[in-house]
Amino acid sequence: MIHPPFRRWSFATLATLASVAAVALLCPAASPADVTLATPFCDGAVLQRDKPLAIWGAASPGEKVKVDFKGQTQQTEADAQGRWHIQLAGFPASAEPAQLVVTGHNTVTVRDILLGDVWLCAGQSNMHFYVREAADARREIAAAEYPLIRQFLVRSVVADHPLDLVDGEWKACSPATAGDFTAVGYFFAQHLHRELKIPIGIIRATLGGSPIEGWMSEPALAGNPAFAVVAQRWERLRPRVTGGGLRNQPAGLYNGLIHPLEPFTLAGFVWYQGEGNTERATEYHALFTTMIQQWRADFQQPDLPFLFVQLPNYADPRDTTGQAWPLLREAQASALALPHTGMAVTIDIGDPAQLHPTNKQAVGRRLALVALAKVYGRAIESSGPVPAGFAWEGPAVRVRFDHATALAFRGDPAKAFEVAGADGRFVPADARIEGQTAIVSAPGVDHPGAVRFEWMNAPVSYLVNEAGLPASPFRARH
Repeated sequence: MIHPPFRRWSFATLATLASVAAVALLCPAASPADVTLATPFCDGAVLQRDKPLAIWGAASPGEKVKVDFKGQTQQTEADAQGRWHIQLAGFPASAEPAQLVVTGHNTVTVRDILLGDVWLCAGQSNMHFYVREAADARREIAAAEYPLIRQFLVRSVVADHPLDLVDGEWKACSPATAGDFTAVGYFFAQHLHRELKIPIGIIRATLGGSPIEGWMSEPALAGNPAFAVVAQRWERLRPRVTGGGLRNQPAGLYNGLIHPLEPFTLAGFVWYQGEGNTERATEYHALFTTMIQQWRADFQQPDLPFLFVQLPNYADPRDTTGQAWPLLREAQASALALPHTGMAVTIDIGDPAQLHPTNKQAVGRRLALVALAKVYGRAIESSGPVPAGFAWEGPAVRVRFDHATALAFRGDPAKAFEVAGADGRFVPADARIEGQTAIVSAPGVDHPGAVRFEWMNAPVSYLVNEAGLPASPFRARH
């Protein structure tokens, strides 16, 4: 049952559904009476290795359906709504193209299927950002001969209700196609492919300017107290809207882009979003953790790795407080309390003057390091320095770090830390490094009761380890 507030949202569906119907194609397409496969089972697909494979589609109610793939055969029958679903045993990685054959009243053959790791890359504009827009794009595209890296592009649809179908296609990476890949997803996949020597599939589901509420299901939002403020705001907006399809519509992107992919078998999720929520950062933690848990449940893979990008340095001209981005970064980092999560810190590779920094190579590489360490078990450093303890020593605060071999400042250390005394007023602090600790103090603050690091929208000084990876912003109280 839909929670009552969502009934009030579901407006203008005729126009929206008409546009959705025009693009919502099964792949490959067929007439309504034919057996069909759901998105994204298309020619050129990458399917997930080493896990039971969920395969599903539609047929006439009661129609018998047979699925053949790499020597396995499964049979089932479409239910009263015409839906069918089977599960194949897992297969090892393979770069040898295979065929998936589905037989009912008709036969559907999907060709050129590889087996590897498939990552769902989702979020707003910085995940949507194309390779052709990235730094040194001409050289990157010319060198993009990676036929075993493939992208499934889910064309953006905002929907009032969960869709079963979506428009999209798989494309192998080459100089002719790479420019249209998600840049973060491509550079992430490139590093994994080089290290793992297996096919890598990336499913791109993105829309710029979208808040996290758009990516969550209606039931998940209805059960989340943090959503109450947004629901009130949406109710005020709704009377002025003449049609559906707004990118900030709660649940709209989940309905149109994520639900049609469920329960596709994945290696994990890669998420780059948050800019659309900086004005409401205090709500983000509850929404973000709920979304992670909801996606895992909906894809029927409760332990799926969820990797995400912490927002980079950006001097947001809209934020007069200077606090919005640090608060959002803190909310993002708090999601690391969930199991099987990982965060790429990008505080040093953004562009203070540009909401869409072009150095997506470094973002993809850092995400890949997190994946290689946390998902694939490689013995590599994937994290910058992480605060592991605070000692309040009279006029100084000693901050101890993990992941801090060769701890060093990059930039002016006087512009990184701040401390506050009993009056709660933060002032710039001096800091010196001793081994894997930072000793922080400020003239005139005899007994610091609070310390914070890079607590600003666009820091200019960074604390890095031997791997060159930066510490994430943080704050602490005595």
